[in-house]
Amino acid sequence: MRLLIQIAVLLAFLWAGELVVWLTGVPVPSSIIGMLLLAASLRAGLVKLRHIETVADFMTHNIALFFIPAGVGLMNTLGIIADQWLPITGAVAGSTVVIIAVTGWVHKLTRRAVSNHNHPAHKPLTDKKG
Repeated sequence: MRLLIQIAVLLAFLWAGELVVWLTGVPVPSSIIGMLLLAASLRAGLVKLRHIETVADFMTHNIALFFIPAGVGLMNTLGIIADQWLPITGAVAGSTVVIIAVTGWVHKLTRRAVSNHNHPAHKPLTDKKG
């Protein structure tokens, strides 16, 4: 029974993601929205880890099974991939470079903001009475 409840909790967040996409028309996959809602609920304490832990562990340990449909779909398009291998490779390589550069830039800005925030000049003065 516990397993069914955990599955129901995960499916409820998937459904909530579907509802958000349907209501707003936002161009983000509903599974991503549902995952973000679940993460926010876990962070806020609305959902406890014990409510989903067994199913989440099972899914994590067997994640390779979830890639089988994508692999089969990829095999069905091998002709297209063979014809377009150069643009695909270029897009993968180019996007990898862009992602690494943007990640480094954001990291640098974040570290600078944190170090500036922790600088003694930004700390409030304490009222010392002597």
